[in-house]
Amino acid sequence: MNFEHLKVFHTVAREKSFSKAAKTLHMSQPNISLQIRQLEESLHTKLFKRTTRKVDLTQTGEILFQSAEKIFYIIHQTQKDITLLSNSTHGVLHIGASLTMGEHILPQVIGNYKKEFPHVQIVLEINNSEQIIEKLVNEKIHIGFVQSMIHYPEYRQRIFFEDELIIIAANDFVLRDSLDPSSSLYLDDLYKLPFIFREARSGTRQLFEEQLIKNNIDPSKMNIILELDNTQSIKSAVEAGIGISIMSKASVQHELSLKTLRQLSIQGLNLKRYFYSVYDEKKLTPASESFLTFIHKEL
Repeated sequence: MNFEHLKVFHTVAREKSFSKAAKTLHMSQPNISLQIRQLEESLHTKLFKRTTRKVDLTQTGEILFQSAEKIFYIIHQTQKDITLLSNSTHGVLHIGASLTMGEHILPQVIGNYKKEFPHVQIVLEINNSEQIIEKLVNEKIHIGFVQSMIHYPEYRQRIFFEDELIIIAANDFVLRDSLDPSSSLYLDDLYKLPFIFREARSGTRQLFEEQLIKNNIDPSKMNIILELDNTQSIKSAVEAGIGISIMSKASVQHELSLKTLRQLSIQGLNLKRYFYSVYDEKKLTPASESFLTFIHKEL
């Protein structure tokens, strides 16, 4: 059995598409079809049931696919073991992270990791959680860092970092209706205040709105005066006294210490959250495995 034929077969079976396999392997679709036909001829059996809409495995194709999965997993593990034995972990590591993680938590961790593993090149992409999972599914990244649990049982999910969301205001911001700046806010007070939010799909906003709903506060009735797509713009708008916002405490430590922003307390609202690392254990490279080991030890 030709190894290249097996690789092509495995890719077509996994993608359930000749055209997608061609893109993944950077080959022409006719070449993909030719190699599958040659493999079927060498095994004297049909491996795929082809229809106009999809490609399904035959019974013998399913048997071969299960064996191919084991073969490529063993090859992958062997490559990792050899690399680790040579004590020279290297390669390109693609990471996807949410805004808070990517801008305020991971950079220092990556810097510390690079001191120990200087030959690993890290590419960090910052997206919302939905986009990160999409990139993980399409194998555009090796590891994702998201702000909530996901419903993909094929991926390993581990708590990576505990965070807290806080309400922030400019240090001299005057609350409406003569609310005492030194006292805690009540949940109903949230209807009276001008809010600046991230886009609706951001993990921070989704968590905040979920907690409001649990406490019988309707997010659609809040006074949202502005939506911005990045943390720095929101902080600048809040510092200017335009409104208040909800943000990760990790992302405003500098402003709180300088007293350009202050934290508002809200009675009865729990805004603690966890960040998760998400990855496919079967597809970890030596670089991604060493990074996961490092960061879960670091934080």
